[in-house]
Amino acid sequence: MNYQTTVSLKEEEKAKLKKKEKKVFNQKPTPAFIGASWSALLIGMVSYCIGLWNATMMLNEKGYYFTILLFGLFSVISVQKAVRDKLEDIQVTEIYYALSWFTSIAAIVLLVIGLWNADLELSEKGFYAMSFTLSLFSAIAVQKNTRDVAYIDKDKKTLDNE
Repeated sequence: MNYQTTVSLKEEEKAKLKKKEKKVFNQKPTPAFIGASWSALLIGMVSYCIGLWNATMMLNEKGYYFTILLFGLFSVISVQKAVRDKLEDIQVTEIYYALSWFTSIAAIVLLVIGLWNADLELSEKGFYAMSFTLSLFSAIAVQKNTRDVAYIDKDKKTLDNE
């Protein structure tokens, strides 16, 4: 009798833990928000690149600013992925998580240093800063939307199969 009670308690505890562990993401992003995120990403990246193309700076400077854009985009997507993986109880090493944050901050700092020391008009510096910021923010939104849609679609398939 005691054994049955112990087993039942353990099963109940496991069931409670599963309920607590189950995170509910049932708010699928709207097509309008997904479209706006992609549009903002494209507008930010294309305007930044057009600005670089038309700039009167040397080619190595253009390469520096273009590399900073790519580095920043990759870094913020890595941060968003790591944060989301942790939220979904997918293992993320602390070194990867820390490096993702470090590289995101480094990309922003490198852009600030580059613009601070650049021989550009203040309006040009503001243009690069704003299009860079728009690109980074929208890259995070696009990555989040992609993960949300995939997670919700996977959840629906799981529920449909049960």
